[in-house]
Order: sequence, then structure tokens, then C-alpha cells
Amino acid sequence: MRIITGKLKGRHFNIPKGLDVRPTTDRTKESIFNLIEARVFMEGTIILDLFAGSGSLGFEAISRGSKHVTAVEIDPDNVKQIEKTATQFEIDKQMRIVCSDVQRFLNGMATPHHFIFCDPPYDYPLMDEMIEQILSNNWLTDEGWLMLEHDKYKDFTDHPNCSFSKAYGRTIVSIFEKHPVDSK
Repeated sequence: MRIITGKLKGRHFNIPKGLDVRPTTDRTKESIFNLIEARVFMEGTIILDLFAGSGSLGFEAISRGSKHVTAVEIDPDNVKQIEKTATQFEIDKQMRIVCSDVQRFLNGMATPHHFIFCDPPYDYPLMDEMIEQILSNNWLTDEGWLMLEHDKYKDFTDHPNCSFSKAYGRTIVSIFEKHPVDSK
């Protein structure tokens, strides 16, 4: 895996064989960050990365100017790998890595984030509940975005808070905003 742009541009990190991750492809990752940078700035943002996996999206966010990333990942081996990479990149002070189930984490005290990256398993059974929990609690700033990666078997285009949905290969990225979207 590599960092696409920013202060860590070109840095590579390995994902050891046997880790249970499905990293966001470079194409999708670049598209996600292009969407953000076309509308707002990354500089100084606070990010929540749910189902962090390899930590790739969080590393890219910090490289592009994010102030802080909280990465939530249930697999202890993945957590150790994220910690190791953050230390290698010398950004460990900008990251909080939490080993937890996402639903358990979201049941905790909510703090607002500018962006929430969410890349659950495509068959995650609590996806709809998780979206509502993020939108109805204080997980997003008023202008914040929940950026959800999912497959074609989920369609959120009719959701009142979904402002964008586009396929990137087999992955669809849907953006949700805290307040209902007036027109699409």
C-alpha cells in the first residue's frame, strides 16, 4: 500500500499476509479524497475511521493535513499493524487507535468529527442502524460527512441524508450529511 499525496506522499507500508483486511483501492481512495478536496479542506480536520483495517484511509488523511485520526478496528493484529505503521511514519501522536467493535464504540460518548470513513464488511448486518446512529448522535460536525463504502447490494440514494453515491469498480461510496439534503 502507498500514500498517494501530501507530506507522506510515496511512502509505502506492508500489510502482512494473514491480516483480515480489504484495503480501499488506490483508485477509490483517491476518488474519496478528491471529493473532499473539491468541496472542503482536509487541513486541521478531525477524522474517525471505522473498520480501519490497515489504517490506509487514516494515514492518507494525515498526509493531506488532517490534525487527528481515531481508528477503530476490532482485530488486535490489525491494530498492532496500524500502530507500527503510524510509528514508522512518525504520526503516532496524531492517531488514536482503538481496538473495539464499531457498535460498542458508537455506543460510547460521541464527539463530532469532520469526516467519518466507514468501510465495513459488505455483508455487515447493522449497516442501516450504524448510519442512523452516526447521523442522529453527535458523531458528525454540522458540516461533517459520513463516507460509507459498500457494494451494489445496498442502495442509499433514497436516504434523505445521502448527498452523493457513486460506484468505483465493485465499491460504491455514499456520502451522508447530518442534516437532510434538500435536493439531489
